[in-house]
Amino acid sequence: MCAEDVEKLVNNRLRDLKIGGNFEDALRMEVDRANSSPFTAEIEQVALSKRFSTPSFTCFKGDSDPEIHLKHFKSLMILHKTEDALMCKVFAMTLREAAQDWFHTLPSGLISSFKELAYVFTKEYTSYRTIKKNPDHLLNLHKKSDQSLQDYIKRFKAERANIIGCDDKIGCSAFKRGLPTECELYRELTISPCQTLVEVFATAERYALGDDDQIAAKKADQAAEQASQENSKRRSQPQEGAPAVESYTNFTIPIHQILAQVKDMPWLKKPSPLKGNPTKKDTSRYCTFHEGHSHYTNDCFAWKRHLEDLVRDGHYTEFIAMGAIQQIKDCDVANNEPPRKKSYGSTQS
Repeated sequence: MCAEDVEKLVNNRLRDLKIGGNFEDALRMEVDRANSSPFTAEIEQVALSKRFSTPSFTCFKGDSDPEIHLKHFKSLMILHKTEDALMCKVFAMTLREAAQDWFHTLPSGLISSFKELAYVFTKEYTSYRTIKKNPDHLLNLHKKSDQSLQDYIKRFKAERANIIGCDDKIGCSAFKRGLPTECELYRELTISPCQTLVEVFATAERYALGDDDQIAAKKADQAAEQASQENSKRRSQPQEGAPAVESYTNFTIPIHQILAQVKDMPWLKKPSPLKGNPTKKDTSRYCTFHEGHSHYTNDCFAWKRHLEDLVRDGHYTEFIAMGAIQQIKDCDVANNEPPRKKSYGSTQS
C-alpha cells in the first residue's frame, strides 16, 4: 500500500467516524471513545508475545521531529517490522505527555495498520519536521581567517553528514571552493584534483598537520614574546614591599656632619621616635637624628628626606655644589613645584 492509498483510506475512515446527531449522542460517543482504542478490533485482539522484550526507547513528547522518532522506533523494532499489531501497540507506548494525549483523542477503530498510524502521527506533528539541507548548502561553507584547516575539515564533514544524496563531485567542488585562494591546499587541489571526497579529505589532513605545526610555533613565539615583555616590565617596577628608589642631593660632606652643625637650628624638625623594642636593636648603630640605636645617621632615610626639603627651602646650600643647585631648580620647574621660602643659592643657614 503506497502513501497515497494510506492517506485516502484514513481520510475516508475519519469521515465515516464523524460524530453526528444531538448532544446526547455526542456525549455518549465521547464516553465510548474514552473507554475504547484508536486501533481496530483486529489489532486490539492480538496479544503481545511473552517472549517479546520491549527495547529502551527515547520517548516522543510532541515537541520534536516526528520522522526522527519514527526512524528511531523502526531501527529498534527492525526484527518485528512484519508484526503489524505489535508495531502499533509498542509505538503507542513510546508516546508521552502531549503526544500521549493526542493519541487518545483519535477516533475509535481508526488505525488498522502501522502505516496508517505512522501517517496520522507525522501529519499531526508535521510542523516540527526538520527542513532537510540539500547539497548546495555545502557551497555556503568557507574557511574563516582565524580558523585552522583541521577545524574547517571537521565542520565540513559534520555538515555533509546531515545531507542525504550528496555525491563526491559536489562535495569535492564545495570543499575546494570554501578554501582561500592563497591557501597551499587550494593550489594543490587545483593542480592535482581528487576524484573522490575521501581523497580530498586525505590530502587535506596532510596539509592540516603542517598547518597545526605552524600555529603551534606561532603561539609559542607569542608566548615567549609576552613573557619577555612581562619580565622587562617587572624589572622596571619595584617589587611589592620593596622601598622605592629615591634620588638625593650629593653634598660636599657626609650628612651626619651636616646634622652636627645644624642640629640646633629652629627649622630642624625632630623625627618620630624609632619603633620596636629598644632591647633588641643593634646598639653598634646609632642615629643622631633619631637619637636612638637601629641604623647609622648616614643611612637614615628620614634625615635624608628632611634634608632635601630644607635644601629646597634654601637652607644648607653651602654644602652642595652650584651644579647640583641648578639640577634642583630644573626639577622643581618640571614638577611645577610652588615657590620656596628662600631662593636657591642663599648662604644663610
